[in-house]
Amino acid sequence: MIKSILVAGGDLRQTFLALSLKGEYNTYVYGIDEKYYADTNTCECTEKYDAVILPIPVTNDGETLFAPFYKDKISLSEISSKIKKGGTVFGGKFGKSKEYFENQGFETVDYLEREDFAVMNSLVTAEGALQLAMEESPETIFGQKILITGFGRIAKSLARILVAMGADVTVCARKKSDIVWAEIFGCKGESFDILDKNTDFGIIFNTVPSGIFDRRRISLIGPDTLIIDLASKPGGVDFVFASEQGIRTIWALSLPGKVAPVTSGEIIARTVKNIIEERGEGNV
Repeated sequence: MIKSILVAGGDLRQTFLALSLKGEYNTYVYGIDEKYYADTNTCECTEKYDAVILPIPVTNDGETLFAPFYKDKISLSEISSKIKKGGTVFGGKFGKSKEYFENQGFETVDYLEREDFAVMNSLVTAEGALQLAMEESPETIFGQKILITGFGRIAKSLARILVAMGADVTVCARKKSDIVWAEIFGCKGESFDILDKNTDFGIIFNTVPSGIFDRRRISLIGPDTLIIDLASKPGGVDFVFASEQGIRTIWALSLPGKVAPVTSGEIIARTVKNIIEERGEGNV
């Protein structure tokens, strides 16, 4: 059974995640300076916990925890020393740390792989992308010609919001079925061939994590276009060439943690609780 949980490292999402869990579990925080949170317990360093919830990403270098709001570096070995034998390690984007924790005898669970998390998180990302667009564009969303590349969860959430706001939305996708679904959403559906023609979109939202906007395609984009890349690394835009062409670009990584840390933390908490419940390990 999971009765005690350590929330370690990460950004503001982790603080609100801890608050969301506090009512149901003995929840402690470690690796976040106290000024960033309230009403949660700091880590009792002599205690070992049934589970630990690590941030997104778990680590950037494979050796230390991602902890931008903490004064010191925290090694992965330090975290593992705080977990009970056979305990569970929750996290997002483990990378090489997954193998490390499993070699220490812990079970790892990547909550990013959960559909319930992915769907809710896509809504937060879409709202954050819209906020960026409204701040950076000199025009209203209503009536503006907007292109979305790809039609995964984030693109679907974004398309629904933009269409509801009166934007003229075009979606380009590889699958014929996605093109049809885009049209059902009220968008114009196109293949990726549209990127090989001169375009006059005011805003382009890219959700494809591969280099679809290379030099050739960027040279076809108007200088007044704003490109917001929502794709994970390595992204989908040649940012250097776009800058040389005078095209404004924003690589909007980790939007949920930046624009809506409260909701984002609650989404992680809800996902973790769902996993624990499904496994029959709830605190009863």
